[in-house]
Amino acid sequence: MDLTEFWTICSANGVPLEVEQLHAIERYVNEIVYWNEKVNMVSRNDIDHIFDRHILHSLMICKYADFPQKGWVLDIGTGGGFPGIPLAIARPDLRILLTDSIAKKVKMTEMFASHTGRRDVKARCVRVEELAREKDMIGKFDRITARAVAPLVSLMEWSVILLKKNGYFVFLKGGDLNDEINDAKKRFPQFEFTEKLIDCVGYSYFKDGQKKVIIAKPVLSEHP
Repeated sequence: MDLTEFWTICSANGVPLEVEQLHAIERYVNEIVYWNEKVNMVSRNDIDHIFDRHILHSLMICKYADFPQKGWVLDIGTGGGFPGIPLAIARPDLRILLTDSIAKKVKMTEMFASHTGRRDVKARCVRVEELAREKDMIGKFDRITARAVAPLVSLMEWSVILLKKNGYFVFLKGGDLNDEINDAKKRFPQFEFTEKLIDCVGYSYFKDGQKKVIIAKPVLSEHP
């Protein structure tokens, strides 16, 4: 997939990008290709598919979930910056914290994030369980994202304390998720779960491969 095809598909799916944003994404892709030889962030089998299987995949969260203006986003297990950096480029108003427990990946991701030109995109080498013990992080985030990191129950147990009262989770996962969702429903009955198969106009790979967005929202009480 080249840059023009990528831009066209993004536009067709309600994720419009300006020329400056396209250039930022192109630079990000080129840096991943270069540095991946030294620090493995993307499967070498996928190195020719970064635009579609990684950047475009990350941006699909914008199609299926809303992000409040100037909202706070926590990206768990970001690896090389997915989905957090593509989200930051598409939505420069957002304040995003990228986290991963692997120091060498965070070092690279911190560099990639700095090249977006956004001061509100930070990267930290920290386990989310440790982040949850920091008082200034509790109840901070409007959205918490993760891409193929861990089971739903684990992700939510680690980070639920970090959500704002009306915040919610947006996870990119794939395959048959019935067991994962049922386990999460038992552990977190106060949340409602929505499973959405990614139907990307102009690119069938996600639908064919059963790639999904899982949204877990707290059920708000009807009484004050």
